[in-house]
Amino acid sequence: MKKITFHQEPVTLLGNEVKVGDKAPDFTVLSNDLNEVTLENYKGKVKLISVVPSLDTGVCSDQTRRFNEEADNLDNVHVLTISMDLPFAQKRWCAAEGIEKVSTFSDHRDADFGEKYGVLIKELRLLARSIFVVDSNDEVAYVEYVDEVSSHPDYEAALEAAKQAK
Repeated sequence: MKKITFHQEPVTLLGNEVKVGDKAPDFTVLSNDLNEVTLENYKGKVKLISVVPSLDTGVCSDQTRRFNEEADNLDNVHVLTISMDLPFAQKRWCAAEGIEKVSTFSDHRDADFGEKYGVLIKELRLLARSIFVVDSNDEVAYVEYVDEVSSHPDYEAALEAAKQAK
């Protein structure tokens, strides 16, 4: 399993590490209107899944805004942001920040996504910063588990992977 830190302290990730070439694990998260959403909702589409600990923090906010800005340059790619924030907080944050091109989802209820993608931080019950690109056949095309949770991901590599995915 990938070794990561949170503010330079090692943390334990629960679940299985996802790798390029794997079949993307299905998951259930909540939309901002409390409806369940699964990978199946995006069947046949390319997904860039941006995972953040909490939208209401500096790097997470920057990451979500960056992908929101880039979404217009990603033909046929759906950008999903998943965090442990409550759906109500996500909805309020998106409205305040003008986030309209990224769909935000909460893993707070069951931590289903966190466990299935190996990003649930045991000590904090937050999700570790990571990026997954899943192609239209639900095969994992790109993975980045950010070594230090408070650091930015490699935006350019993730965006390029999303553009190349079919």
